[in-house]
Amino acid sequence: MTYTDIKTQSWIYKLPKACIPYALLMRLDRPIGWWLLLIPGLWGLALGYSQNQDLQKLIILSVLFFMGAILMRGAGCIINDIWDRDLDQKVERTKKRPIASGAISIKNALIFLFALLLLSLLILMQMSLATIVIGLSSIVLVILYPLMKRITFWPQAFLGITFNIGVLMGYAAMTGSLGLEAFILYIAAIFWTLGYDTIYALQDKDDDALAGIKSTALLFGDKVKTFVSAFYAKTTFYIFLVLIFSSSNYLLLLFLLLPVFHFAWQVKTLDLNDQSNALKIFQSNRVTGLLFFIVILAIAAYG
Repeated sequence: MTYTDIKTQSWIYKLPKACIPYALLMRLDRPIGWWLLLIPGLWGLALGYSQNQDLQKLIILSVLFFMGAILMRGAGCIINDIWDRDLDQKVERTKKRPIASGAISIKNALIFLFALLLLSLLILMQMSLATIVIGLSSIVLVILYPLMKRITFWPQAFLGITFNIGVLMGYAAMTGSLGLEAFILYIAAIFWTLGYDTIYALQDKDDDALAGIKSTALLFGDKVKTFVSAFYAKTTFYIFLVLIFSSSNYLLLLFLLLPVFHFAWQVKTLDLNDQSNALKIFQSNRVTGLLFFIVILAIAAYG
C-alpha cells in the first residue's frame, strides 16, 4: 500500500496550478509543522509575560510569531528537501515531494527560499535586538539539520535544538534579554521534540533502514515507548521546575496534570508498527503543546 505525506484531497488543489507545487513544498497542507514551530515561541512569550505583563505587546508578538512560524517552517522544508532530494526518492512517504519528483527545480526552490527568508527577516526586524541576534543565528542550525540524519542516530536531538529556539526568541522579545528560566524551558522543549519526533520517525523506519537514514526510532527499536516516556517525563519536570519558581499559587501547578495525561495517552496508544497511528500521535502534540502554553500563561498572569 502506498503511504505518502502529500494529501490528495486538500484546499491546496483549488489554488492556481502553478502555485500548487510551492504550497506543497511549504507543507501548507500539513499545518502541524508550523504549529510545533510556533508553540515553543508561545511558551517563551508566556514565560516572558511573567516578567513584563504588557498584554498588548504579548498579543502583537504572538501574531508576528504566528506569521514567522509559517514562513520559517516553509523555508526549513525547502532547505530540507534540497538536501534530501536523493534520499526522498528512496522513501515511499516522501518520493512525491515537489523537489524529489522534479515538479520544482533547484533553482526555483532557491529563489522561493530567498523570498521566504526575506519576509521572515522583515518580521524579525520588528523585535528586540536580542531576538534578532538569536533568530539570525538559528539559520545556521536550520541549514545543518538535514545533514544530521546522515551522520548520527540522534537527528531528533539536533531538531530539538533547532526547532525550539523560539523559546529563547519569545522570552527575549517580551523582556529584551534572556534569563536562566528561559534556558530551562528551552531544555524542556528539546526533550519534547525528542519524544514527538521519534514517534514521527516511526513512519519511515523500514525505508530509512534500507536508505541508510538514521533516527532515534531505529536506534531505540522496540524500546521506543520507554525512551519517549522518559523524554516526556523530562519535559514535564523542567517545565515544573520553571513554573514552581515563577508562581506563589501552587494550586495552578495542578493544571500540569492535563498535558501529563495527554503524554500518557500518547504512549499508551502508540503502535510502533502502524504508520497512520504514528502520524496521528505525532500530530496530537499540538494539543499537548497548547496545554503547556495555557498553564505557563495562566501562572505568568495569575501565579
